[in-house]
Amino acid sequence: MLTAVDHVQLAVPPGSEDLLRAYYVDVLGMTEIPKPPVLAARGGCWFRAGSVELHLGIEAGFRPSQKAHPGLRVTDISAYADRLAALGATVRWDAAVPGRRRFHSYDPVGNRLEFLV
Repeated sequence: MLTAVDHVQLAVPPGSEDLLRAYYVDVLGMTEIPKPPVLAARGGCWFRAGSVELHLGIEAGFRPSQKAHPGLRVTDISAYADRLAALGATVRWDAAVPGRRRFHSYDPVGNRLEFLV
């Protein structure tokens, strides 16, 4: 029986780790967590905020997905959107889902992230 999502992995291009660290830590407010040594040798990086983990894995020939994305719940969505916008991130509000406040943003390599309450 499934009980929870442990993590979501997003593909990223080789050599983008420092750019992504700046975004996921400084903009989103996540903490980088160490990868096991055997996996660290592959590149990429992992991040956590509370019980949410995002794993960014290197993919040769990377192209950001046009549809696939994690949906991340936040508290005080307006303040969080303001934080992202003030730090230069895209904030695109979307009212397509009745009863849900949500917006989309993009990491520096083009991965779409959905933030919602």
